Amino acid sequence: QVQLVESGGGLVQAGGSLRLSCAASGRTFSSYAMGWFRQAPGKERESVATISRSGGNIYYADSVKGRFTISRDNVKNTVYLQMNSLKPEDTAVYYCAAVRMGVAGTDRYEYDYWGQGTQVTVSS
Repeated sequence: QVQLVESGGGLVQAGGSLRLSCAASGRTFSSYAMGWFRQAPGKERESVATISRSGGNIYYADSVKGRFTISRDNVKNTVYLQMNSLKPEDTAVYYCAAVRMGVAGTDRYEYDYWGQGTQVTVSS
């Protein structure tokens, strides 16, 4: 069992930055590939970024490439999402998720555990 707790969301002006954190419980964090997803009102939950167990394999959605950076610290049991040059269209609830695999995909249904989400609002 893995419990995930996101933090770091908030209200920011367009062009600003936020850093999301996702703290995982348990001693097997390094066994899980991790992903960040987001869901805007009335839209499907979409993959934003994923990172493999070791951190060596990373994926970004085209919409955030060059602006967002995913990373993980397997000692602190935490995965991060650094978000720069934020746009109003980045406004959503952001979720972290874990899957007990080496490499994570973009399909939300493959993930085993989810956090409760953190709201990110970008004003224009």
